[in-house]
Amino acid sequence: MIISNPHADLVCDERDIYEQLLSLQGADILELGCGRAEKTRAISQNGKARTITALEVDEIQHAANLRNNDLANVTFRLGGAEAIPALDESFDIVLMFKSLHHVPVARMDRAMAEIARVLRPGGLAYISEPVFAGEFNEILRLFHDEKVVREAAFSAVERAVSAGVFELERQIFFSTPSRYETFEHFEERILKVTHTEHRLSPDLYRQVRERFLRHMTPQGADFEMPLRVDLLRKP
Repeated sequence: MIISNPHADLVCDERDIYEQLLSLQGADILELGCGRAEKTRAISQNGKARTITALEVDEIQHAANLRNNDLANVTFRLGGAEAIPALDESFDIVLMFKSLHHVPVARMDRAMAEIARVLRPGGLAYISEPVFAGEFNEILRLFHDEKVVREAAFSAVERAVSAGVFELERQIFFSTPSRYETFEHFEERILKVTHTEHRLSPDLYRQVRERFLRHMTPQGADFEMPLRVDLLRKP
């Protein structure tokens, strides 16, 4: 297993990756750290999954998800990956879209064990994590450096594979395109998230804004965000 691949040149929407790797037809799916439930909604609306249980630890976002749930096959629940409120062997697929590194480091091994517990034999864990590289990362690290927690998340996956909890099916490296129309759009989507409190001093705020505006064009600011997918199978 490797944490990054600087030679990866695939650029695509992540939907192309998970639809290629996963058989969603008739599956019972668990999504951990669903956030605004954008991917939850996309997966539900393709009509293939039987059920989707979407967990979010942020109470504010969870409440918003409950208010906006018009999806018949989706259940939103409050909870984290280290203590999944589900019975053993309940799911065919577990999804983590850029959320493992948000689990407290001391609980990451527990989270991997919980994923294995709720997966059926032969079930798949799809874990995508941001690679610590790229222009967007250089802006992010000014106020929220995730190098240590991203490395810890990768190490937790490595340990789970080494211990035989999971078998590594495949690793894929790619980048997703992302556009912010204005700095205010970036501020709303990144600086004002409810799951993490970002308190920027006036000077740091100015640095972040200036760094971001270097990428602005009349069409907005475009970035390619490198990601790694570790696809794991429960023996």
